Amino acid sequence: MSTTDQSVTIFDTTLRDGEQAPGISLGTKEKLEIAEQLARLRVDVIEAGFPITSHGDYEAVSAIAGSVGTESNAPVIAALARCHPGDIARAGESLTGASRSRIHVFLSTSEIHRRALLHGADEDAVIRQAVSAVEQARTYTDDVEFSPQDATRTDEDFLNRVIDAVVAAGATTVNVPDTVGYALPHDFGRLIGDVVRRVGPDVAVSVHCHNDLGLAVANSLEAVRNGARQVEVAVNGIGERAGNCALEEVVMALATRRDLLRRTTTVHTPEIARTSRLVSAVTGYPVQFNKAVVGRNAFAHESGIHQHGVLADRLTYEIMRAEDIGAVGAQIVLGKHSGRHAVARQLERMGYRLTDEEAGRAFTRFKELADRKVDISDKDLEAIVADEVYASGDGEPFELVWMQVSGGTVGPPTATVRIRRVAEETLVDESCMGDGMVDAACGAIRRAVGIDATLLTFNVAAVTGGIDALGDVSVQVEVDGRRFAGRGVSTDIVEGSARAYLNALGKSVRLRQPVTAEMS
Repeated sequence: MSTTDQSVTIFDTTLRDGEQAPGISLGTKEKLEIAEQLARLRVDVIEAGFPITSHGDYEAVSAIAGSVGTESNAPVIAALARCHPGDIARAGESLTGASRSRIHVFLSTSEIHRRALLHGADEDAVIRQAVSAVEQARTYTDDVEFSPQDATRTDEDFLNRVIDAVVAAGATTVNVPDTVGYALPHDFGRLIGDVVRRVGPDVAVSVHCHNDLGLAVANSLEAVRNGARQVEVAVNGIGERAGNCALEEVVMALATRRDLLRRTTTVHTPEIARTSRLVSAVTGYPVQFNKAVVGRNAFAHESGIHQHGVLADRLTYEIMRAEDIGAVGAQIVLGKHSGRHAVARQLERMGYRLTDEEAGRAFTRFKELADRKVDISDKDLEAIVADEVYASGDGEPFELVWMQVSGGTVGPPTATVRIRRVAEETLVDESCMGDGMVDAACGAIRRAVGIDATLLTFNVAAVTGGIDALGDVSVQVEVDGRRFAGRGVSTDIVEGSARAYLNALGKSVRLRQPVTAEMS
C-alpha cells in the first residue's frame, strides 16, 4: 500500500436500511447470523437496527452488541435514533454490551421534509433539536454520528449551519445522506468537498446514497474522491425503494481502481460472495443475474469472442478475479449416491456454517431432490440451503406435509394440502379450486392456516439449466397492511410456489411487530 493511500470506513446498514425494503422482516436469529457474517467480512461499522421501532428490533441490536460486538477488534455496533430523547435513550441502552458503540441520530433538514414531517419547524428549531440530540447521545458514547436527512435537497447555507452546530456539540461523524437519490456525481462531489473542508480533519465526513437514479455507487465514489472518509452501504444494494449503495460494488471499485482513487478498505473481499448469498437467502430477495460483482453472470461468458479471449487470458474480459470475491470456480456435481459427509463437505467449502440440525435438514432435502434430479450442482445446494435452512428454519409455525393438484384441462384446477400447525401439533387438510394450479394451491394453504393474505409479487427463476432444473420461487404477500417475502425451491414449480407462499405466511405470524418510526 502506498503511503498516500487512506482507508475508507465501510458502514454497513443491511440490518437497518436494508431491512426496510418491502417484504423483508428479520428476526433476532436472522439478524445475528448476518451480523456474524458481516464481522467475518470485516466491515468497520454494523448498523444493527433502529431500537425504538419495536421490541424485536431492540432485542436484535442488544443481541448483536452482546455477541458480535464484544471483542476489541469487533466492528463498531451502531444504533439509529431520531432526535428524540426516548429514541436516543433506547439506542444507548441497546448498545451496552458492545466494546465499541455508536449512536446515529438524524433529523430532516430540507424545506419539504421540515414542512411535511416536522410540522413546519423553522431552521433555528431544527438546529436546537439536533444539538440537543448530539449532546444527549454523547452521554452514552463518545462516537456520535449525525445525519441531516434529505441533505441534497437542503438549502446549503442552512445545511452548513446545522453541520457547524452538531460538530460544536460533539458529533464525531457527519453523514451527508442523498436520502431520495436526487444527486448527480459532479454536484455531490462538490458538496462533499465543501463539507470536508468545513469540518476539518478531526470530524469524519460520511455519505449515505440511495439508488433512485441508479447513481448510488457513482455518487459514493465521487464523494470519496472529494474527501469522504466513510461510505454507508448495504449488501446486494437492498433498501428503501431502489435500494442503497451496494457494498460489494463500492468495495471492489475501490480495490480495482486504486490507481485513481488512492483509497483502501479493511473488507476481506473473499467473503463477499458468501455474504451476498446469505443475505439473499435470509431476506428472500434474489440477486439479479446481471448484478455487478455478485450476479450469476458477473464472471460468465457467452459470446464466442469473449470465451476465446478468456481462455487465452482472463484479463481480456475480466477486471476482477472470481476468487477475489470468494466466488466458486469449478462446480462439484453431487448425485443420489452421495452421502451425508460429501454433502456436508461441499456446503462447508461453499462457506456455509450450519449446525448439525440444519445440516441434517439440508441433507434430507438433498436426498429428496436427488430422486428427481440426476446431478445436483453448487447452485442447487445454495437453493436447498436457502429454502430449508434460512427460509424454513427454527420457529416456523407451519409445515407443508403433502400436496396434490389435479385438473386444469377440462375442469378448474383443484389443490388439496395437508398443513401441520407446529405450535398446536395438529394437521389441517384443505382443498380449493383456482384459476390455475398455483392459485389453487395458494388458496388451499390460505384456508388451512387461516390467514387472509394478498399475493403481491410472484417470480420464478431456474436455478440451473436443463429440464430437471430447480425452480426458485420468490413471492411477496400483504397481511394486515404489511409485506412479507417468501421463498421456495423444487423441481415442481407448483410445489415451489406453495412452499414460498407458506413461508411468507409463516413470517407474517413470526415477525409481525408494530413499527413506530423509519428513516431512509
